[in-house]
Amino acid sequence: MKRQHIVAGNWKMNKSFEEGKDLAEAVAAGLSESDTLAILAPPFIHLSALSMAVQQKLNLRLAAQNCHQENSGAYTGEIAVDMLKSVGVEFVILGHSERREYFGEDEALLAKKVDTVLAAGLKPIFCCGEKLPIREAGTHAQLVADQIKGALFHLSAEDFGKVIIAYEPVWAIGTGVTASPAQAQEMHAVIRKLVAEQYGEAIAEGTSILYGGSVKPANAKELFSQPDVDGGLVGGASLKAQDFLAIIDSF
Repeated sequence: MKRQHIVAGNWKMNKSFEEGKDLAEAVAAGLSESDTLAILAPPFIHLSALSMAVQQKLNLRLAAQNCHQENSGAYTGEIAVDMLKSVGVEFVILGHSERREYFGEDEALLAKKVDTVLAAGLKPIFCCGEKLPIREAGTHAQLVADQIKGALFHLSAEDFGKVIIAYEPVWAIGTGVTASPAQAQEMHAVIRKLVAEQYGEAIAEGTSILYGGSVKPANAKELFSQPDVDGGLVGGASLKAQDFLAIIDSF
């Protein structure tokens, strides 16, 4: 089974309404038709407007950066999956290190969010990764395994098959430091082996595992050439259309 190549752009808390519209239109205009799926993950204010831009291309989709675990209710400031679905969102980023760090999200909460996203017919992009002290202590593989097991391994094989995993070494996010291609490959292989042990080789071989952490046009081709790296979750470089398009074209 051929795995889907995916490049997702996480805009984080950037871009005004007009800036976001211009960026999305530039990406849509410059995106060549290919087997690589491009995903835009802008702030919530952009999602409705950008649903029109992404419809111009068969290989361009829309993601939200987060969602609430409940379907509706008195949760001021939060957003529900059905709201996201109603404006054309197909993917939801869950478990990003910034959500874990600044908002206290743990595996128990993320498991609920994963269930909510899947129940709505959307697909999670599940983030995992270690901080520098964990990497230096040599326990990074165990930490990532615990994150994946805690939030995802309650799923049926059918539901797990809808999940995209993004490995993001926290020490490489927004720092300009990138895990070497060998380091990225090593962890992606660890993750795929973990999935195979739980769900079997077929599910593992079909699971797209993205690398995130200072992905740029200059390093994307080498990172994406690794056998278990199926694409990238891109932060800063996704805020410039030409850089994001160059990363997409790195396959």
